[in-house]
Amino acid sequence: MLTRRTLAAALIAAIAMPSLAAAQATTPSAATIERKLEAAPRVKLRPNERVTIREFKRRPDLRRMARSIDIQSINFAFGSAAIANSQYDKIETIADALRRILRRDPGARVLIEGHTDAVGSFQSNQALSEQRAASLKRTLAREFRVPDHALETVGYGEEFLLVQTQNENWQNRRVTLRRFDDFIR
Repeated sequence: MLTRRTLAAALIAAIAMPSLAAAQATTPSAATIERKLEAAPRVKLRPNERVTIREFKRRPDLRRMARSIDIQSINFAFGSAAIANSQYDKIETIADALRRILRRDPGARVLIEGHTDAVGSFQSNQALSEQRAASLKRTLAREFRVPDHALETVGYGEEFLLVQTQNENWQNRRVTLRRFDDFIR
């Protein structure tokens, strides 16, 4: 039951930080995630153009061509890779989409990219982004039974900011799901 105090605090937060309030409410549906990750590839590589997973992770040109979706609704606390139980409904939506994709195409592979904002050192942000990606993979596999062989992780730290700022920004603390099976040998 909402008390006046709780309601007032929520209203003040929504007014003071409207983008944060909106971000917490906008998890893509499982159907949207599926649609984005199963769309026709932007480019079809010939077999001799395909690369290793390691190369794919290092090539922004290839990653931009892959089907992807940003998931900004998993709210990582500043400086943290922990996923709170309160976020599990959002992760369940992601897991539902991934399991359906894998039922239709057992060879599907998804890269989980971790990102940070630009506050802190480059090295600490790089490590944190890797931990965020690994944390989501672990949660998807252990708690929601998504086969971990279909998931790869990588961290990009502050390298690919959505909002170009050196300040703390929740939009930059995100994960991206990127389908890459069309690009690897």
